[in-house]
Order: sequence, then structure tokens, then C-alpha cells
Amino acid sequence: MILTTTNSIEDYKILEYNGIVSGSAVNMQKMAMTFNMQKYYDGISDSILEVKEHAFTKLRENAEKLNANAVVGIQVDVELKSSENLIAVIITGTAVSVVKR
Repeated sequence: MILTTTNSIEDYKILEYNGIVSGSAVNMQKMAMTFNMQKYYDGISDSILEVKEHAFTKLRENAEKLNANAVVGIQVDVELKSSENLIAVIITGTAVSVVKR
């Protein structure tokens, strides 16, 4: 599965636009009491990466359901709700069928 933020893929031709797909994931941020700000920020960064991977997995699954072999025009939205310790990632793009030129 080819994933790209661009609207086209170099050396590939889009044969069919299968529809808009999305993938989303939400995770509670693990709060660790620490006086080390670097560890705190590293923990947030790790959590964002983990949630983003789950969202990309769902995006791929939804694209495959539409018989697509690529997703173009991907946009990633990351929401941090510090008051609730939530991290949400929403990814959208256009599922397409492509062939190598």
C-alpha cells in the first residue's frame, strides 16, 4: 500500500478514485510523575507515535476495503487534550487504484 501526502505518485498512474478514507485512534496519555521535563516530553512523543501508527493501520484497512492499493492527499491531525490526558490522531486521504507507468 502506497501512502503519500501528495495528490499524485511519481511513476504511477491513477486508474480509479475509490473514495475518501480515514483512520482515527485515541489513547489516554500515561501520566508519570517526574521532575524531568525531557522524560515528560519524550513520553508524550512516544504516545503520539503509538496512536498515529494505530490510525495509519485503520486507514490502510479502510482503503483495502475499497480495493485501493494507495492513498493520496493524506492529512494528519493530532489533537492533545492536556486537561483530560487524551491524544487523538485523525488521518484522511483519497483511496485510489494505481499502476506503474
